[in-house]
Amino acid sequence: MSLSPQSGSQREAWRVALAGLLALASAMGIGRFAFTPLLPMMLHDGVIDLAWGGWLATANYLGYLAGAIGCMFLRASPARMVRLGILGTAVFTLAMGLVSSPPLWVLLRALAGAASACVFVFASVWCMSRLARVPQLAAIIFCGPGLGIALTGFAASAMVVAGWQADQGWLLFGGLAVVLMAMTWRIFSPESDSVVSAGAGEVAPAQPDVGRARLMRAESWYLTVAYGLAGFGYIITATFLPVIARQTLPGSIWPDLFWPMLGVAVALGALLATRVSVEVDQRLWLAGCYVSQAAGVLLTVLMPTVFGFALGSILIGLPFTTITLFAVREARRLTAHQGEAASRRLVGQITAAFSVGQVAGPPLAVWLAAASGGGSDAFVLPLLVATAALLVGMALYFYMRHADRPGALDGP
Repeated sequence: MSLSPQSGSQREAWRVALAGLLALASAMGIGRFAFTPLLPMMLHDGVIDLAWGGWLATANYLGYLAGAIGCMFLRASPARMVRLGILGTAVFTLAMGLVSSPPLWVLLRALAGAASACVFVFASVWCMSRLARVPQLAAIIFCGPGLGIALTGFAASAMVVAGWQADQGWLLFGGLAVVLMAMTWRIFSPESDSVVSAGAGEVAPAQPDVGRARLMRAESWYLTVAYGLAGFGYIITATFLPVIARQTLPGSIWPDLFWPMLGVAVALGALLATRVSVEVDQRLWLAGCYVSQAAGVLLTVLMPTVFGFALGSILIGLPFTTITLFAVREARRLTAHQGEAASRRLVGQITAAFSVGQVAGPPLAVWLAAASGGGSDAFVLPLLVATAALLVGMALYFYMRHADRPGALDGP
């Protein structure tokens, strides 16, 4: 398949993919993860301590969990929900720079998390259903979080050099969210909900027999658990990477660069996923992604050097959103005989499980770090626990594949 925008249908597919990319760049790259590079600045400014930082992260993940659960039951216009989500991302990010109360920041981070979940669930399913005929192009959507992470990460590094304060960073990122909202607003119009331009004309899949249907329901829960382990496995590093690097490499200029480096790897991994065959069992790709992230997390423990942090950031980042891509494809495969609403419910379900893992991660990391006595080795135990969670998730995908022996997958 050529990914060059040539014909009218290809141009429309690219419009859908790029709209999804920009929406996720705003909701995930800013609404979710702008906090990570700004956390060291907030600590330096003295407006919060590490414990408050953990609560702000947890509030965001709790909001994301609540939003994901809500998406499982909402019957609203998908495009309208995407609009509300990207609007909320902009408003709640700007507000972080306009107020100076940690309790209010907790509320704002929770609301931003709910808005992010809303955009992720509705935008990913809305876009992928319209790109059913060009599934490789759907991977472009998931470049968005990586580009958002890289942009906010490099911008935060420049702010540190320029002597900016964290509130100025929040205002800058809020303004960027407004720009991204303006660029995608027309594409996510409610009138487009009934138009599936890139995937129209598909033949409805055959209904599975009773035994196969029961297996697919079981697999849906296995997928939910495994995806939840991914949320727990990556979140400690994703939340505290700049803090961990600064503690380990005091005085170095590198700690502020590892996070945007991870963001570049996220975008590159999603771009490489456009070349991944959709005919291959997505569970194999998922297992490989978990191994990569586990190796990346473990490297930050075994090799706490500039090279170790850099390579670890790359190994964690490359599969970061490809895990999401493959999991959403798997969710769509498991619900293909039930329609888009069922796919959205399952995507909401696995996103909620992912959020549960994220909610557990930061407070557990802070508690384990405190129990370890602080210092440069404070996060070793939390990172080892995260590595173990990812390896359990990998094993679960192989179990799912083993349980599915009677039939081969037909793709997403």
